[in-house]
Amino acid sequence: MRAMEMSGMMVDAINDSKDAVGGDLVRPSQRVSRWVNGVSFIVLVACLILLARVLPVDRAVQAIQGGVDQLGVFGSVVFAAAYILAGLLFVPGSALTLASGALFGLVWGTAIVSIASTITAALAFLIARYAARERVRRAAGRNRRFAAIDQAIGKGGWRIVALLRLSPAVPFSLGNYLYGLTSIRFWPYLFASWLCMLPGTFMYVYIGHLGVEGLQAAGGGSNAVGVGKTVLLVAGLAATVVVTVYITRLARRALAEQGALAAAAGPASPEASSAAARNSASRARVAALPLAALLMATLTTAAWWKQDAIRGLFGPPTATLQEAYSEKSDDGTFDHSHFDSLLRKHVSKGGWVDYEGLKADSAILDAYIASLEKAPFDSLGRDEKLALLINAYNASTLRLILDHYPVKSVKDIPDAKRWADKRWKVAGGTWSLNQIEHEQIRPKFREPRVHFALVCAAIGCPPLRAEAYTGARLGTQLADQTQYVHTHDRWFRFDSKSDVVKLTKLYDWYGDDFKQVAGTLLAYVGTHSKDLQAALDAKKPPRIEWLDYDWRINSRENRP
Repeated sequence: MRAMEMSGMMVDAINDSKDAVGGDLVRPSQRVSRWVNGVSFIVLVACLILLARVLPVDRAVQAIQGGVDQLGVFGSVVFAAAYILAGLLFVPGSALTLASGALFGLVWGTAIVSIASTITAALAFLIARYAARERVRRAAGRNRRFAAIDQAIGKGGWRIVALLRLSPAVPFSLGNYLYGLTSIRFWPYLFASWLCMLPGTFMYVYIGHLGVEGLQAAGGGSNAVGVGKTVLLVAGLAATVVVTVYITRLARRALAEQGALAAAAGPASPEASSAAARNSASRARVAALPLAALLMATLTTAAWWKQDAIRGLFGPPTATLQEAYSEKSDDGTFDHSHFDSLLRKHVSKGGWVDYEGLKADSAILDAYIASLEKAPFDSLGRDEKLALLINAYNASTLRLILDHYPVKSVKDIPDAKRWADKRWKVAGGTWSLNQIEHEQIRPKFREPRVHFALVCAAIGCPPLRAEAYTGARLGTQLADQTQYVHTHDRWFRFDSKSDVVKLTKLYDWYGDDFKQVAGTLLAYVGTHSKDLQAALDAKKPPRIEWLDYDWRINSRENRP
């Protein structure tokens, strides 16, 4: 929990390094240990870098941040409550402090942790002083430094508490209770604790904030930070660490002069005790680091082999929407008439598919899919290219369902044969459905309406149109699809009297795409709903809830 513990570990590491350099001879076992630790550290770093590239860390971070954002102020309250409970139960809260920087940002993360840690310090102090004094007193008797600390506080009051908060001499959770047994008054103790915990809190939150920026950069996507910002963030962290370590050393020196760090006399000398402690810690580190490296290497290997399944847990990858193609008056066209005739024949109003009938005409579908391989993609204009890719995705999905028909849900198809199967030949390339969507469409067209046109054969998907998309009518077709989605409660529900808007999970999974175009998710949705736009104009943005996504196939038999 105590943020200053990190700076203390840094100082101990510096002192250990000095002791190691000071010796003329190093035992062979020490050399082997250092080599093992060095290799283990390199393995850990390499595994972390590889995991950041293999796993959808940017999407995981966005999913968690999105969940916190949905909770609003309540999310901050829940986080602070968890922090306080952890502190009172002696659970180390360093991870929570780091998480606050990742979830709430530098400013709000620092504010939330600062308030929560101060409340924790106050509650533990009051418990020790009034509610559980004898139990805490017995615990204090087992702490060799408490007598010296108690005596120093009696002389220096809140100044000693301030120095102790700046130094990791006493663990955060334990110290909160021990101070309740001293003679210091409550309010001076609380103010000194709050003020002097801030440097360490800020450093931990900064590390968490920088860490999530680095993960998003490693994962790619539109939220990745630039080089300039990264340099500034790293420089700021380095300065924060240096200042915090410096303050820690000053606090330790001042405490030593006050006698607050003196330990109760024991059978061993302080030098022997210190050496024994260092040797014990060294042996623990020798065993811990290689084990951690082995565990991380095992997890990395497993993640590498199962990366598609893991990525699916956090939804689609992020993408930077931009226009990669231009529209020219003399651009060519591609014939989608065979696919158009199939859709008109076997798709009814609302997007319900007669898969039995389509199966009988599968030869026509296969011929159309085969024709996509020779499509003159480079000679097509922007709209023709996008229409071709949308039709290719939808036609390939229909073929996928027929390959496994009868099937109750597209998710019943094995992962390796579903969206990640690299089998569809389009315009000279061989792609999976995921690649068509996430590599050929989203990063090359600034058009989030495609999410209402690409149909994965599920009821929760937008309806499959009973016609093929064409370059000449693409704008009208996409507008019609988008309007249809926002006028049917399977994908959109909003009552002007309610403060809740219920949206299809397409908005959850692809939220960043819509934000790139409209700034915020609700701003985009508002362009397709007059009632919602009126609420936004009145500065009354509703809370977002996600509608259940029905993964049953969009067959006529499943039509309500």
